[in-house]
Amino acid sequence: MLRKQGEVQVRAGTEADLPALTDLYNHYIRETCITFDLEPFTPDQRRPWLLSHPQDGPHRLLVAQEATDRTKNPHNGPVPDPPGGALLGYATSSAFRPKAAYAPSVEVTVYCAPHAAGRGIGTLLYTSLFRALADEDVHRAYAGITQPNEASTRLHSRFGFRPIGTYTEVGRKFGRYWDVAWYQKDLG
Repeated sequence: MLRKQGEVQVRAGTEADLPALTDLYNHYIRETCITFDLEPFTPDQRRPWLLSHPQDGPHRLLVAQEATDRTKNPHNGPVPDPPGGALLGYATSSAFRPKAAYAPSVEVTVYCAPHAAGRGIGTLLYTSLFRALADEDVHRAYAGITQPNEASTRLHSRFGFRPIGTYTEVGRKFGRYWDVAWYQKDLG
């Protein structure tokens, strides 16, 4: 799957993306409370996460990256994986909980590279992700947003997520406690 919007491509994530995906996620571990992971990962440590998101089915990993001259020209033939260009962000739909009855529910998330913030990358990724999930047996999508995070709250609201509750002081990072607001989107 490859989607283009101007100078950005959205496609399924692959093993070749693992170093860039790990670097991007590690930025959020080191610099923000957005994720409650405390220690950066190596690409080998992140491999099981990557492999839990096949290119089809309800658990997806989509990446956005800058288009290159080679990928913008369809006459260049097959494009190697990954096709070049800087990673701008990624979105996932993952298992919500491990018990079988939760299978029609997914937890979704989106991460944008710091230099790509405000460029519509999150919107492009979620548009592609929810389009891909439309043909899957997925009934609800959930998103947990560490508070405060106005940009993420606006993005999720734009996609029809509604607040369903807040876990107060549920995580501790950088010497303080953080709340996580939970949002739900009806898919089926």
